[in-house]
Amino acid sequence: MTTTLTPPTDTPPQKSKRVRRPKAARAGGTLHGGPVAYLILIVFTLISLFPLVWTAIAASRDNQRLAQNPPPFWFGSGLFDKLELAWTDANLGEAFVNTTFVAGVSSITIVFLSTIAGFAFAKLRFKGRGAMMLIVIGTMMVPPQLSVIPLYMLVAELNWADQLQAVILPSLVSAFGVFFMRQYLIQALPDEIIEAARVDGASSWRVIWHVVFPAARPAMAVLGMLMFVQTWNDFLWPFLVLTQHGNPTVQVAVAGLGSGYTPDQSLIMAGALLGTLPLLIVFAIFGKQIVGGIMQGAVKG
Repeated sequence: MTTTLTPPTDTPPQKSKRVRRPKAARAGGTLHGGPVAYLILIVFTLISLFPLVWTAIAASRDNQRLAQNPPPFWFGSGLFDKLELAWTDANLGEAFVNTTFVAGVSSITIVFLSTIAGFAFAKLRFKGRGAMMLIVIGTMMVPPQLSVIPLYMLVAELNWADQLQAVILPSLVSAFGVFFMRQYLIQALPDEIIEAARVDGASSWRVIWHVVFPAARPAMAVLGMLMFVQTWNDFLWPFLVLTQHGNPTVQVAVAGLGSGYTPDQSLIMAGALLGTLPLLIVFAIFGKQIVGGIMQGAVKG
């Protein structure tokens, strides 16, 4: 019986492929964009700022210059005069106070109620939870203009015409806020923390106050900012219920500018610019916290 021996094949061992990581990632630093990335960011920034800058340019000119072709692309000498005239004619001082009160009450209430409802939909188990969540999401698809007539009839029955509570009442809840907080709390709030708090004897309200609110603080800041801006810019409903000149909001007051036979477009632009400046100031103050909250939520999710 003969056995045949096969000579061993001299095949070199295969080397494992190494994935080359960027130097910044290996060093634990941050990645830096190249010239193309900076150029794209600069272009998008200029495009985003152009409407605001052109509003200021139009506010500094007169109707005759604005009607010419091409339109002006640099500031004139009448910007501050138009701003002062718009402030006086539209009574923007009172309008700012009213709108700040309406937007502040609405945004705080929305954030509070949306966080509680979002926690219930995200972490509590009860019958009909899925169906109720579908109803909440479904209300987001209904145009708000459809509810104008029923709301106006309700306000008329309550004798709230030309009063700020008529503007506040429809904006105390938000389906988007409930959905937003639910999606955030699903990932940001582990079930183990809630169970540990209940084992320690914490009641439901204590869990919400000491566990849910601290965990949801970044999302609450983002939602509060979004709701504040939305309420501040709301025009249709305040324009319908604030029928007189006693309690104007900013958008209603600005709409009354330049209402003569020949509207003064520069005066309207000056009012629009004044109505936008408070939002820019708020974002300049709290922008870092809001962006940090968005990034923290993205990392947790």
